[in-house]
Amino acid sequence: MGEGSTARRPGKTFSADVTAPNSAGEGFATFRREWETQTGEAFPLPDLDVGNSVDFRISVQAAKAHDVFIADFYNKAYVGQTTGSAADDRVLVHLMEHGTWRFGRPDNRAETIAVPAGSFIVRYEGFPATFDVDPGAKAKVLNLPAPELLPLLRGREVTGTAQTAEMRVLKAHANMITETVLDLSPSGVHAARDALIELTGGVLRRGFDDQEPRFAHALARAAMELADRHLDTPELSPTWLAHELHISIRSLHRAFAATGDTAAAYIRTRRLDRARLDLTAPHNRPSITEIAARWQFADSSHFVRAFKKRYGETPTQFARATNPGPDTVTEPRPHPHS
Repeated sequence: MGEGSTARRPGKTFSADVTAPNSAGEGFATFRREWETQTGEAFPLPDLDVGNSVDFRISVQAAKAHDVFIADFYNKAYVGQTTGSAADDRVLVHLMEHGTWRFGRPDNRAETIAVPAGSFIVRYEGFPATFDVDPGAKAKVLNLPAPELLPLLRGREVTGTAQTAEMRVLKAHANMITETVLDLSPSGVHAARDALIELTGGVLRRGFDDQEPRFAHALARAAMELADRHLDTPELSPTWLAHELHISIRSLHRAFAATGDTAAAYIRTRRLDRARLDLTAPHNRPSITEIAARWQFADSSHFVRAFKKRYGETPTQFARATNPGPDTVTEPRPHPHS
């Protein structure tokens, strides 16, 4: 349970774990009871008919920002159907991280929609739906008020890949809310909530206003996460990041300015961090030249200078202090004209 989770304030964190063996009906009743006890209010979830299911075992960790919920969901056993009698009109975003979540209609009037890892679905909670979730599946679920998003859904489910620029930014913002919600002021919680809904609208429209100041930190974080996955890619640069996120280079610079950093400085710092990690290898440690090439420095001399500027010692000095031995690297002699 999150600290201060029962306090009457717009930002809270809480959790529920009903992964122990139990009957399906008992498991869902326990889950709802745990949730309402911790949040101090009814969780906006429609009634669940578990039918012939023998199990309902899930674990959820979540954050509440005013009237939106961001939940990290882990499934052990979850099969059933909702009645569509939601306590409030809600739109749900399921972002699958592992396993597959299948959605259908009890009347079989529509085909079952399978949402595998690496993809998402945005759907209206008010429609009755059947669920069949892979054991071990993990998902991030956003539970949002419907009025602002229903016009964009137009009575349909929207699915897609989680690798779109819009979804990357939405996920980055959701993660930031989860991490900071207890420290935000009431006005900060409301601003974070409004940005989350606006970014979800961007996913549905396949675009968002990248000049909106509220999105700056989310844009920067999405760019950082993308850069971290491509640090060894020669093409990685601020221009490449902007292209991948479908924003202008000016918008990218503006987003990083809000964090007090620049995109180029972030890339250089993270590459140096990875190079420093390479230098701690106890055996078969790569050479300075190999490390410089791996992390896309122009040459070993440039790498040595950048490393010393950041850490106050040369790569060789760091390697000797960290792991002295016969594998300790030595720096190449500087070129007389470098």
